[in-house]
Amino acid sequence: MASRRHFARQCSSILAGAALAPWSAAAASRAAVTPSAGSLTDVPGIRVGHAVDPRRPTGCTAILFDGPVTAGVDYDGSAPGEMLGVMLQPVSPLQHIHGLLLTGGGPMGLEAVAGVVRHLEANNVGYDWGIPNVRIPIVVGAVIDDLGLGDGRIRPDAALAIRACETASTRPVAEGSVGVGAGATVGKMFRSRGFGGMKGGVGTVAIRSGDVVVAALCVVNAAGDILDAKTGRIVAGARGADGRTFIDSAAQLQRDLDTTRPRADRRLDDQPFRATTLTVIATNVALDKTSLTKLAMMANTGPARAINPYHTNGDGDQVITLSTARITPSVSLTALGAAAAEAAAQAIRRGVEQATGLDGWPAMRDLR
Repeated sequence: MASRRHFARQCSSILAGAALAPWSAAAASRAAVTPSAGSLTDVPGIRVGHAVDPRRPTGCTAILFDGPVTAGVDYDGSAPGEMLGVMLQPVSPLQHIHGLLLTGGGPMGLEAVAGVVRHLEANNVGYDWGIPNVRIPIVVGAVIDDLGLGDGRIRPDAALAIRACETASTRPVAEGSVGVGAGATVGKMFRSRGFGGMKGGVGTVAIRSGDVVVAALCVVNAAGDILDAKTGRIVAGARGADGRTFIDSAAQLQRDLDTTRPRADRRLDDQPFRATTLTVIATNVALDKTSLTKLAMMANTGPARAINPYHTNGDGDQVITLSTARITPSVSLTALGAAAAEAAAQAIRRGVEQATGLDGWPAMRDLR
């Protein structure tokens, strides 16, 4: 608790291997309900709900709003899997979105976005299209690849997304191997060389100073290692032959620059779409799309402190920023961006701290 109080004070100043049990959705959900450091729902007007497919580790997370929300985006990944994300760029005349779905299942998992659209339309949420009894909800989707865990033919669909919407609430967001984080993994660039990865998941952190709230929710499904952003120490990632020590992915990649080594010893698992970290930043401060785009760019430096390497050639990293515009204080965008980056860095670590391990994919807690 002392460390969390220290973290809160620090953030306020910114604004001012082992054998594991088989997959069980119920067990993963129970393990993920832990004391938090705040969550995305600390931002008034935001609700979050998870749904997990009980047949294999995959799921989705719905983020819904109680009023108009403006959004921005920063794509620095090479292969982002998304739907309607282009509408968040400042050149688009679209000002507000009505929902956001983060989902597993690889590119095919984007099918689940239709479930959020149906849920919102049924609740009369969306743009007035000038047609009687018709509302058009704008729902942005973003996806991670978790097809390698269990039967990859099982993917989130519209029905699962509707379940996530129905559970959405303002309660603290469950973390770890829940929702879209059910099948998230990290440290997986060297599996073809026999180096195992680890379990990832969902992490969330909120920073509050006075009336201002900045929060992050991250889906940690990274190719690289996860670091303690304060010390630089690896806390989860690619594991060596003993299954418990880390090989240090960045150092391994530097050794791979030596072309005199056999090509087979330099194999790299970094195909497009296979690894993605999704970050959602939300604030109650009123911001336009241009400012939210800049906020996303600044926030993207947070995961860069906690993931190494980040933005690899094959990943699909995305940062989406949201403003509920509940307050209009005189706060500098630089201060908001610094807080957003800090929240994201801490949320990345919480994603692996709260994760629950699977066979072949131990969690951080399993190696302690």
